Formats: sequence, C-alpha cells, structure tokens
Amino acid sequence: MMNCCGLITVQKEPVPLQSIEVELEVRDHVATVVSTLKYQNKEDKPVEAVFVFPLPGDAAVCHFSAVIGQKEIVAEVKEKQEAREEYDDALSSGQQAFLLEESEQSPDIFSMKVGGLAPGESASIRLEYVTELAVQADDGLRFCLPAVLNPRYQPQGSEGASVQVFSVPASLVPYTLCFCGRLFSPRPICKVESSCSLEPLQYLNTDQTQATVKLAAGHKFDRDVELVIYYKDAHQPTAVVEAGQTSAETGTLMGDPVVMVSLYPEFPQSVMSSVASCGEFVFLLDRSGSMGPSVNSKERHQTRISSARDTLLLLLKSLPMGCYFNIYSFGSSFEHIFPQSVEYSQKTMKQALKKVEEMEANLGGTEILKPLKHIYSQHCIPNQPRQLFVFTDGAVGNTKEILDVVKKNSGSHRCFSFGIGQGASSALINGLAKEGGGHAQFIRGTDRMQPKVMQSLRFALQPAVEDISVTWGLPKGVSVTVLSPPITSIFQGHRSLIYGQLTGQSSEATEGSVTVKYSLAGRPSQNQLHFSLKPAEDTGLTVHRLAARTLIRSLEMEDRELRGRQDGGIKEKVMQLSVQSGVSSCFTAFIAVNKADGKVIQGPLVRRNVPTAVDLMAIHDCLEWNVAPKEKTKDMTCFDPFKGASSLDVIGCKEATAPKQPPRDPLLQLVSLQKASGCWILDPDLAAALGKTSEEVEKSKPAMVTSEVWATILALIWLHGFKMDAKEEWELLAMKAASWLRAQNAPCVPECVDAGNALLGCSLQKDALML
Repeated sequence: MMNCCGLITVQKEPVPLQSIEVELEVRDHVATVVSTLKYQNKEDKPVEAVFVFPLPGDAAVCHFSAVIGQKEIVAEVKEKQEAREEYDDALSSGQQAFLLEESEQSPDIFSMKVGGLAPGESASIRLEYVTELAVQADDGLRFCLPAVLNPRYQPQGSEGASVQVFSVPASLVPYTLCFCGRLFSPRPICKVESSCSLEPLQYLNTDQTQATVKLAAGHKFDRDVELVIYYKDAHQPTAVVEAGQTSAETGTLMGDPVVMVSLYPEFPQSVMSSVASCGEFVFLLDRSGSMGPSVNSKERHQTRISSARDTLLLLLKSLPMGCYFNIYSFGSSFEHIFPQSVEYSQKTMKQALKKVEEMEANLGGTEILKPLKHIYSQHCIPNQPRQLFVFTDGAVGNTKEILDVVKKNSGSHRCFSFGIGQGASSALINGLAKEGGGHAQFIRGTDRMQPKVMQSLRFALQPAVEDISVTWGLPKGVSVTVLSPPITSIFQGHRSLIYGQLTGQSSEATEGSVTVKYSLAGRPSQNQLHFSLKPAEDTGLTVHRLAARTLIRSLEMEDRELRGRQDGGIKEKVMQLSVQSGVSSCFTAFIAVNKADGKVIQGPLVRRNVPTAVDLMAIHDCLEWNVAPKEKTKDMTCFDPFKGASSLDVIGCKEATAPKQPPRDPLLQLVSLQKASGCWILDPDLAAALGKTSEEVEKSKPAMVTSEVWATILALIWLHGFKMDAKEEWELLAMKAASWLRAQNAPCVPECVDAGNALLGCSLQKDALML
C-alpha cells in the first residue's frame, strides 16, 4: 500500500521551517554538502517540527548540529532505539532535543525532528554529508540535490515499517532555497550544465581548475537541483591517500590511512569496434499510475509512458540479430509479452511492438519485486548473457528488499536502470545498477529518455569482462584491507572505485600500486595505477567517511541476507563503525539534547509537519489513470488510487483531460519501418517518412540495385543528413543497417549514394554512412 497520507494543506497550520541554505564543495569526483535549515516558531505555544526529506541514496551523513541563540549543540551517533528514547525523555522533561535518522527501508529518506522550540524561538540546524559523483555515459559528473519526495508505494506484505511523507505541490513549498557551490579539480573544468537556471560559471584561477556556481536569482525549491560537471580528460585514473584521525586508535578504520582509488579501464580499440551479436535482453517497464504524467511542463503531450514506448521502439530496432529478448511491464500486477525470452526476428519484433503500442500507465501501484523474481526464475540461455533494463519512476517503499534480490542474482545478469521524473529514488536506481553490475541513468526536466537509454545499450553490447581480480603492490611493512565490495563489472569509460585501509609503515618506498586484471573477449588484460603513499592535504576525513559508508552498506546487506542468524554480530559491527566514524546507518541515529540553560519548556508540544515538494503531475495523473470515469468530479478531494492505499487529500486538483496525440516524430516514423535484419523496404510509408512521393523514390532508383538496398541507403542518408543531432538515438540501428548492406555485396553503392543525395538534397559520402 502507499505509505503516506499524501498531500496536506499547509494553509491550515504554520510551518516553522523558514529557509534552507546549501553550500556545495566538489573536489574532483567527491562532493561535500552542508545544508543549514533555519527554523522559527511564530506561534504562542512550543512546537515539535518533523521534516521527512530526501537525500542522495549513497550519501554519507556525517554531521548534525543545532544552534540556539549563541550555543551550538553537536549531535552524537547512537543506536537508533537508544537515540529515540533519549529524545523522548528529553522532551518529556521539558528539554530541547534534535533527532535525525535514516529510513530503515530506503537509505535516501531521512527524518529530522526539532523538538521543544519555544514560542518566538529560532534554531539553525546544520546537516553535512559527503557523496561520490556518478559518472554519466557522456563523461559528465552528476550531482543532485533532491527536493521532490513523491509518495512511496509499499506493497502489501513487504518488510519493514512505512515512512510517512507529508507533501505539497511544488509551487506551494513554504520555505526558500539558497544554493552555491565551489568546484576544485586537478584538471580544467570545461562547463557545468543544470536542470535549473544558473548564473554564469565563475573561474577562480587562470588554469580553470577552480570555479564557483550559483543558482540564478528567484529560484524556487520546486524541483531537484541537478548539476552535471564536465572536466577535461575526465577519464584519468587517480588515487588519494588520506591520513587517519589523530584522536582515533591505530588499527581502526578512522585511525589508519585510507586510500581511494578511481580507475577507468581502457579497452583495446579492436575490441571496442565490434559489438556483441548475442545476449538475452529483458526490458522491465513501470506502468504504474505515476508513469502517466508529462515528461516535462513544456511538452505536455509527451508522457512518461509514451516516451518509454518510443524508447522501446528504438531499443528493439537496435538489437542484434541472433540475440534473445522479452518485455515485462508492471504495476500492482505484472505482464510479459512472451512466456520466456524468444529469439529476435522480424516476427517476434513485430509481435512485441504491437504489444508495446498498447501499453498505458494503467496497472496501479509500483510492485517491482514480483516481476524481478519471475525474471530471475527463468533459466538463463547458454552463451546469451542476460541484460536487464529497468524503467521506473522509483516510487517504492521496499527499496532494500528489491536490492537484496538483485544482488542475490547478480551473477546471472547485468542490470541497467533508468529513473524517470522528479523524485525518482536515487537509492533504488543507483542501487539496481550497482548491485546488478550495470549503469544508472536519470531522466529529469527537459531530458530525453532515448539518448540516455541508447548509451546504456552500448554498455550492454560491450563484451562481458570476466575473471576480474585486484592486486596491490605495496612496500614491505605496509598492508591493505579492502573495504569495497569486489568489482563485478567493468565497462569502457566506466569508473570503478576501490577503498582500502592501509596498515603499517615503510621506511623506504613511498609508492604503491593497484592492478586490475580481467579477461576481455577471451584475452587477458590489465590496468595499473601507481600512487604516492604520502597523505594528501586538505581532505579532512572525506575519504574515511566515504569508505565507512561503503563498508556500512555492505554489512547492512549482509545482515539482511543472514536474517540475524549470527546473533546480531554484524549489526553490532555496523553500529560500532557508525559511532566511530560518525556516519549514519539504518541501525543508528543522530541525537542532540540541549541541557545547558536549564530552562524547562512549559506545556505540551504541538506537532508541525514540514512538507516536501511532490510532483503534482504524477499525483494528478494517478487520478486520471486509476479512477473510474463515473467517480470523477470537478474537484476531487479524496481517492484510493491503488488497492489498499491510504486516501490522499489533494489541493485544487481538477479533472484531467487526455492530451491530443501529436503527429509522430519523423525520426521515430522512419525507425518504425526498419526490419529486424536492419534493412528497409521500398513502399509508400517509407517515401512519406522521407518527405517524398512513391513516384519520386521509384524514379530515382538505380537500375542495378534491389529495392531493399535502395530503400536502406535512402534511410541512412536521411538519418545522417537530417538527424545528426539525434545520432546517439539511431547510431546502433544504422550500424545494423550498414552491416546488412555490406552483407548484400550490392553493386553500384556509390552510385546509389549519389542518387540518394540528389533525391534528398544531401551531400554525404559513402564513408559517412559506415559503408
């Protein structure tokens, strides 16, 4: 069931959170984020403010404090139940207390309680976390400050308690955001792109390795703030050694030096020039009600589900002959096109596309676990590596349960995940790719889904890397304890991070090395990086905290796998590491109590829920997709969109009308006509897609070639001549077409290209068409 009470009207009660200020510091591919939340109680009675909000799923929260007047109270990390009891005891005795804890089911949701704010009193809450920046397929480093927290669907019978989310339409968020960032890199910063309006990038030095970035004036905290940072020569491997904490005991993670190694394996060009001609491609599409809204406000006709349909068209046309495939879709229930994966052919592709065209966002809730388990129950096809593509808006409440299943089956497949729309859970999307050895992508704002998905398909078509091993070359007297999970997948241009705790010292050598060995296309390969053992300066404890976070997440998952069979040994280890490192975990919480002034807060506390932004279009379309027509009214105040769901109290939600379907995009029209083999046939539909009449196309055909060869050359000329801005979307299917043409040994190809250029008004050379 949906684990929230939905939208609430903030007009009915004051919101004590006034503003949020965020300072971002990026050093190479690591970000430190400091958020200052300013509270003020304008009421005549003491309040307890409760704020449930999103953070990046892989963030290591490492500091929580409150400033009341001139006094700062720094929180401690304690066992979660102990922290809760201390918080409750403090409030019951009239003291101020502050509690921050992570959701037990999804590590990208946190709850903050500000208890005992006296009438007229103000408090400034400081929250700090560190996180790695994910590398996009276009080499950009992605940072996201999440603002939107959509309702999370909690399937019936799933494990763990639900998280109550209080939300309002983004336009009604009652607090403001101020955001600024400083960027530091060993390489020049080329540019910064954003889903929000930015002030011009300001460089701080002549070599452009330092810069500042700010949101443009007037920004509303009504959507996620996404930055994509591009460095020159971004794929340079690096290693950073960070000195241990002087106050920590030697031999512990915090007391010893920690190394963070960032590797970018480079594959031989001879291998990369060929793509795999085999594989089992399984596409899993979210068809829950929240997939109904528009992709963005500028293109109301382009809904998430229609964009997903277009993407599946491109994917199916780009698959290699000889592979296998299937398509699953899910909501409260799930469906599949074929009982099991079938061989890719013109017949099966046509059957699948017919089913895809009928898909709507009409299957209810977001229950992804059942179709995943069904997919994993299917026997793998020999010599056809399984590649799973998951498309979802990520609004689920049982994230950890899902990731556990993916990890359990990680040896049998690679998982590529796509988070669609504002509020897509980063913990789920990144976790699917991490545990499944694949790659994650997010589609937000004005992003087009198709190029991002096709970039991931290129990863999936890379040869599978096998027999991966990591060896360290360290001087005598120095040893390493690897803190990261084993590397299970390697892609060209994809970063692999390794954390290691260094123990001991060497009086001679000052350099170490790490070597990754693997088998690629049946040939042994390796990449090696040498690094200085001298600790870097000015890194604070960032690397230690990221390493602690990595180890904590691994241990949490191990604890769930064992289901407590080790008498709490792993849980105790997680709590000990969390307390020592000051990094949050699902078993611990930050607690701070103001005991200094001795004042007792008089009277019972009034609870005030601080709302987060919700994607109102997603909720609005839930009405359209999930409420029977006879139940619709002009002003809908309550509905039950999914079986067993709580009611949602919706503000000003009018009846939706289905948008008029626009004419099909010319690119997709042409792509839809391609055969599974890669060729096109000469018919009136192709002529129309090319903007010509059948007579014009027939008349221009050289006499010595078949109609299929002529049609395929014309399609390639049109793609290269008029759609180069969308090359990432059609390049793979064009490669398949060019391969088909070469196999025909057709005569007069240069003459056909010349004739096609004359017909379509282009001036392309044969080589430009990959012929």
